[in-house]
Amino acid sequence: MKQYIVDAFTDKVFSGNPAAVCVLDNFPSEDIMQSIATENNLSETAFVVKENERYHIRWFTPKSEIDFCGHATLATAFVLFNYYAPDTDTLNLYGQIGEFTVHKRDDLIRMKFPAYKLEHIEITDMMIEALGTIPLAAYKDRDILFVLRDEDEVRDLKPDMELISKLDGACVAVTAKGRDYDCVSRVFAPRYGMNEDPVTGSTHCMIAPYWSRRLNKPDITAFQASKRTGILYCECIGDKVIISGKAILFSINDIVSL
Repeated sequence: MKQYIVDAFTDKVFSGNPAAVCVLDNFPSEDIMQSIATENNLSETAFVVKENERYHIRWFTPKSEIDFCGHATLATAFVLFNYYAPDTDTLNLYGQIGEFTVHKRDDLIRMKFPAYKLEHIEITDMMIEALGTIPLAAYKDRDILFVLRDEDEVRDLKPDMELISKLDGACVAVTAKGRDYDCVSRVFAPRYGMNEDPVTGSTHCMIAPYWSRRLNKPDITAFQASKRTGILYCECIGDKVIISGKAILFSINDIVSL
């Protein structure tokens, strides 16, 4: 089995968000996929199988399977476009979030996903203690999104990861208006084995619609201010979000011991 390591949402290695991608004829057992993801110890390992004209994709964190991952989808599309389907510029995929399409346009890969809802929730004392600051607002879907005062507060935040893991969200994101980009964010997911996720495509299905409404513009350029950093180009169209980014190959290796 060949495994590709791809840095997503960047055009330079050692930045963006690394994901492992395994392209298979058939899915192995869930135990094997989970063991591979745990051994990789990256935020996500994607497994993809071609079924007729579509690609079935599954995403695993070091701890468990997850319903959706944006950066590992970008990494998977990069691998498919470059090594398995070089003559096409469109891929049809499906996973737990349903069917979605991915397009290649010049050096960008464009992924069309369902937008997350923005259900306003009350800010609790536990949230304040977990973040170490009082957010301006909080929203909930699969993830929790906190709006902070400015970019510096996002960059300087030192949350309590034990308390973050107890909040009722798969990921916990903080965001603010950016100086050089429309918005900046950071994303934490300790319950899935990663304190801070470097660049998170899925959570921008929530972040981008928030800033699109707030700034009254459909196109949002987002910067994730993790140590590795990454840039996401987002378009909000009705109940969909197109998230685009670049990717670069880090390595190809063989998994031989199964």
